[in-house]
Order: sequence, then C-alpha cells, then structure tokens
Amino acid sequence: MTRRGVHSTDSLESIDVTADREDAVPPSAPSDSATDSFDFSAVAEDAHVDPQQARHFRDVLGRFASGVTVVTAMASDGPVGMTCQSFSSVSLLPPLVMFVPAKTSRAWPKIRAAGHFTVNLLTAAQEAISTQFAAKGADKYAGITWTPSATTGAPRISDCLAWIDCTIDAVHDAGDHEVVIGRVQAMEHGTAEEPLVFYRSAYHRLGE
Repeated sequence: MTRRGVHSTDSLESIDVTADREDAVPPSAPSDSATDSFDFSAVAEDAHVDPQQARHFRDVLGRFASGVTVVTAMASDGPVGMTCQSFSSVSLLPPLVMFVPAKTSRAWPKIRAAGHFTVNLLTAAQEAISTQFAAKGADKYAGITWTPSATTGAPRISDCLAWIDCTIDAVHDAGDHEVVIGRVQAMEHGTAEEPLVFYRSAYHRLGE
C-alpha cells in the first residue's frame, strides 16, 4: 500500500466534516478547515469538545482503512454529489446500505429532498474525482463523464469500480451527523479492479 497525502487547500470539503464542510472526504491536511468529509476522521468542533480528545479520536479512527465513494443524486436544480468515506453495507434481506453525512453538508439536504442516491465506488485512478467532489464551491461535475441511473436518474460516474442505486429508506440522528439508510434498487460493477483507499489522512493504492 503506497501512501499519498491529500493536498491541503480550502477547497477540500469532504473528508473531515467541520462546520462548513461539504460532506465526507479524506483529511490529509494539517488544517482541518481544508478537509470536509472523511467522516471517520472527524469530530465536530464546538465548545464542548476537548481539542486533545478530538485529535485522539481522529487519530485512532484514522487507522481504519476504507474505500472512497462519491454519493450522487439528481436534485430539482440538477445533479449534486459529495465525496464520502463513511459508507457501508447494512443488510442482505432486504438489501440495504448506509452513508453518514454531516449535518453541515450542503449536498445532503438536496439528496434527501431527491429521495434517492447512487454510491459510486472510486478506483485508484479516480483520486482527482474524489478531490473535485470534496472541493468547496467548485463545479462538482466539471469535466466529469456520467450517465443517469435507469432506476433513479442519479448520476453514475463513468469507469467506477461499481454503482449502487438506492432510494432513501430511513434517516437516523447521530450527533453531528445523520445515518442514511438506502434501499438498493439496482447495482452493477465495472471492469476496474483497483480501489481508491483512504488511511491515516492520505490516499493509498493497493498492490504497489
């Protein structure tokens, strides 16, 4: 596994989840404000959280390696999306998955209103896509090739490892985040084999 840091810029919005983050992308940076959504590495920053305790929480949970996804939906004003590390399968019968957006996320309210989402599992070659969808204020879909899901209309980003199309089944409060349960409506895998991995605040690739 080869480690590569995520560039620390204010445009990153999905790896860590602080106040004005976008969703769920990896924080690799010394500056927490630069990252926005890799939820396992983030703790809400408020007056009741001890900074040392929060850093320890992040450091410990940052040792859990995960894949990287982009969660997309077709909102009333066009496609939306966010980079998200906090994704998992939940149930086989019925088929359920989950992701965990921050309550401060700008994309999540639009996804919730749409009532559906697609989880795009990123490949090792799609690090730039992860960064783009984590960027604050950026045009998330600039230069991105995608097609609408036949079941929900949510964007399926081209050349991903796999796509999981869901309708929102339930939403549960979870501190400064919400746990979103999706009922799987359709799924498909691509031809790529190598996943994009996030571990200890950096992107990695397997097999190098």
